[in-house]
Amino acid sequence: MSDGNRAPDVSVIVPARDAVATLGGTLEALRHQRFDGEFEVIVVDNGSLDATASLARAALARPRVVERPRGEGPAAARNAGVALAQAPVLAFTDADCEPVPGWLAAGMQALGGADIVQGAVAPQPDAALGPFDRTVWVAGASLYETASLFVRRDWWERVGGFQELTPDAGNGAPFGEDAWFGWRVRRAGGRAAFSPEARVHHAVFQRDARGFIAERRRFARFPALAARIPELRRERFYAGSFLSRRTAALDGALLGCALAVARKRPALAIGAAIPYAVLVASSAGRWGPRLGPRVAVAEIAADLVGAVALVRGSIAARSLLI
Repeated sequence: MSDGNRAPDVSVIVPARDAVATLGGTLEALRHQRFDGEFEVIVVDNGSLDATASLARAALARPRVVERPRGEGPAAARNAGVALAQAPVLAFTDADCEPVPGWLAAGMQALGGADIVQGAVAPQPDAALGPFDRTVWVAGASLYETASLFVRRDWWERVGGFQELTPDAGNGAPFGEDAWFGWRVRRAGGRAAFSPEARVHHAVFQRDARGFIAERRRFARFPALAARIPELRRERFYAGSFLSRRTAALDGALLGCALAVARKRPALAIGAAIPYAVLVASSAGRWGPRLGPRVAVAEIAADLVGAVALVRGSIAARSLLI
């Protein structure tokens, strides 16, 4: 890390809100980076109601800490961190992530041939991951998720930093500001890369089936994101019009059932439902005969909630994504 006598080569920016439970692990992981250059850590306390800022100031990693009002979103928090940054390279991670020791080195190496680099994200390897728990995986570059993201500062300045998006279909929370930033860099001619070695481990948060199902309401935000970034239809979404292969299979099953009722041909419903049934059986079957049926029911309920959310979002955004 930077000793204060030499300008840092990279500034690591960590936005945090009510992150006492996880921020300590993030800062400790940053303290143990195997990196030949100098780097600084900036924690942006985004209106925490707990002792997040105090924890950051007391950490051995000795980050710089800036406190922001609670009403501001993640884009403003990251931009506030960049405003204090002294390095020509910006690295972003989140307060519920722990970068592996070679994270910084790998990200900087990848930037040797790129202007923006998406790093890999995976759950904590020692965490017991239940069927309904929440975590994050990133295995490719398309949404430019800031859990592990590197960008040259001149490109951040060229596109104007992060901008909040609020694709609202019943939920006006900021969403997609990182994807919008990454694609603005690419549209401006920036070179993009993915680095599997620039990996962070994301915390696993326990959740019950009800929380798992309710979380699918956020699908309502994706049609507006597709409208703003149509490139995602080619690089991220399934066959251009579906959020994923799974939503396409569910839509096929629902359409088949509707046609079967209209034409009084039950076999049509069975045939149309097979691809979706195979996906459910595969994902729920991993949990064994005791838990698997319960997981299957929750997955079907979650998929139906997601389907309704996508329809609502598509109507609100006037952008079909189902």
